[in-house]
Amino acid sequence: MSAKKTVVVLDYGSGNLRSAVRALERAGADVTLTADRAAALECDGLVVPGVGAFAACMAGLRAARGPEVIGRRLAGGRPVLGICVGMQVLFERGVEHGVETDGCDEWPGVVERLQAPVVPHMGWNTVDVPAGTSLFSGIEDERFYFVHSYGVRDWTLETNDRTRAPLVTWAETGSVTGAGDRFVAAVENGPLSATQFHPEKSGDAGAALLRNWVTAL
Repeated sequence: MSAKKTVVVLDYGSGNLRSAVRALERAGADVTLTADRAAALECDGLVVPGVGAFAACMAGLRAARGPEVIGRRLAGGRPVLGICVGMQVLFERGVEHGVETDGCDEWPGVVERLQAPVVPHMGWNTVDVPAGTSLFSGIEDERFYFVHSYGVRDWTLETNDRTRAPLVTWAETGSVTGAGDRFVAAVENGPLSATQFHPEKSGDAGAALLRNWVTAL
């Protein structure tokens, strides 16, 4: 029997992370919740969670040298999964209440307030999954749990003949008026993956997504 894949949930002061730890354990991983840099570099998979404000998450992440850890892992082709604000901080910058904050800049793009009649976007929603997905394999038509007021509304990363285009999953806010705002719900980009929704709060569909990620480590 093969050994379990080791996963670190990066503990940089961003809220209650126990539900993510438990969900990853149920997905078959050997999970550690820690801010230890060596452990975060050496594990099979690193999960970057995040709740609350973009600026506060970036401050905590920088204090834990998170951007450096993420960058070193990706340079070596080692998997990283961002969740919710942990996805948002992977982009170039965030704008909240008129204040711009630099992100990790792994992807170009701006995290900004959703332009929808009802914000926050909270609850279960379907997603528009691209062909070739690994994260959503077998769960392409399922619903996932979102709770956020900000998102990436414009995907700007260009590719060339030497690079494979990232797989971008989209979702749209809804309202009683039928108006909504389209935003990035997930990205698969080589070793770097991320979801705007919370897979650990998304029932069987979220559990399947985390199993897909852990299995691929």
